[in-house]
Amino acid sequence: MGKGENNEPKDVQRKENTKMQLERNIGYFDGVSFIVGSIVGAGIFVSPTGVLKHSLLNVGVALTIWAASGLVSLMGALCYAELGAALPFSGGEYSHIKRGLGSLPAFIFIWTSTFTKPASNAARALLFAEYATQPFYGICPVPEVLKKCLALAVLWSLGILNGLSVKMAAWVQTVFTLLKVMALSVIAVGGIVLLVARQRETLARFEDMFGSEIPNAAQIAEAFFQGLYAYGGWWSLNYMAEEMKRPSRNIPLTVMTAVPAVIVFYLLVNISYLTVLTPKEIVSSVAVAVTWADRVIPSVAWIIPVSVAVSIFGALNSSMFTLGRLSYAGSQSGHLPALISMLNVHSCTPAPAMIFSTIIASIFIIPSDLITLTNYFGFSAWLMIGLTCASLIVLRYREPHLHRPYKVFLPVPFVMVAMSFFLVLAPIVWSPNLQYVYAFLFMLGSLIVYLPFIHFKLHFAFLDKITCHLQLLLEVCPADGSAEGKCE
Repeated sequence: MGKGENNEPKDVQRKENTKMQLERNIGYFDGVSFIVGSIVGAGIFVSPTGVLKHSLLNVGVALTIWAASGLVSLMGALCYAELGAALPFSGGEYSHIKRGLGSLPAFIFIWTSTFTKPASNAARALLFAEYATQPFYGICPVPEVLKKCLALAVLWSLGILNGLSVKMAAWVQTVFTLLKVMALSVIAVGGIVLLVARQRETLARFEDMFGSEIPNAAQIAEAFFQGLYAYGGWWSLNYMAEEMKRPSRNIPLTVMTAVPAVIVFYLLVNISYLTVLTPKEIVSSVAVAVTWADRVIPSVAWIIPVSVAVSIFGALNSSMFTLGRLSYAGSQSGHLPALISMLNVHSCTPAPAMIFSTIIASIFIIPSDLITLTNYFGFSAWLMIGLTCASLIVLRYREPHLHRPYKVFLPVPFVMVAMSFFLVLAPIVWSPNLQYVYAFLFMLGSLIVYLPFIHFKLHFAFLDKITCHLQLLLEVCPADGSAEGKCE
């Protein structure tokens, strides 16, 4: 036999034996970057005023709430770390709710997330466009068309990037996380230097921190909401558990590194703001970090608006990455069309899932005023966190022999469940609004889809033909299938 004849069967056999599955490309440092990048968005730079405002300008209460919000987020992250280490599957809360509580609660979660998470990404993209273009327009407003075009360009750039290469997406996340940490470090270190340099003047603000009026329970709860919102994103790592190297070790270790680091940074940055600005100045400022920079480093104050844009970009990249994994996991379980769970034959990335989530986010960019409706879905995020922690408790008793490389102290998930349902009910009770009814009805609307298509498995044959054509067009095939795919 000739050389070509010897090699051809081996090449064909190698191709046939290639299995399509997500690859474990994300290490410990990448995981820390994703969590920090997900949590630290524009909030800490732009408006940490909410906590101080609802604390009635009481500095001691405000700093306590920042610390308490961080500890609650850490408790939630540790609950998720147990689930992610024991069940390292893509999909985050969706996968754990499905395993612990069943198919219907999981479907309600993915139904709601398919609406709210892309809308949140659209809001981030528009905010990025606002900060990226404003320096060129000075005091003039930025044209809406320009903001929307730039927001769409950013969405699709990140969507394509995440659909082509996990390693490249992780590299981008690491770079932008380092940049935003550097910006936070400038503010934190600058505050410490000023605190030491102006001891008498600045320490007076901290000597009697609890001296002013103490807020009531409702106001403390409102301040707590603001603090927890600033820490949002701590749950992101579980969405990439299937792609983590050594998940049983790296997931708990990553959580225990990233969330405490963010708590320390947030406290130092808030102390820095209070060192330079009075509580009244902070509450009246539209963008606290920009005001801080104008006072401390006026010659290079432009660094802060740029840092805000960088921070939003990094948070958007992380959010789009995790949303793609959620769609991928939902499709694998039969809760979304089969095409969405297929992987690109060249890069083994969930390209259809990324395209799906990016298209939905792009739709929300066009009528941007609709994004405000997603504020009323805030309660649903904490509802799903509560259900996820409840899943942990159920699995502890129902599957006691499940291998758990890391186990959180059992009272912690009970506390998280109680707190989650308080955070769900509190805004509805204190400020009842018709939009909450709409949001609740939207969640119940998932039953209209679930019963015929999931429970009774109603299926249309023509959808298979559409799936086959799109599969060939996108060069994708089912996960764990032959690299040659099914549509030849």
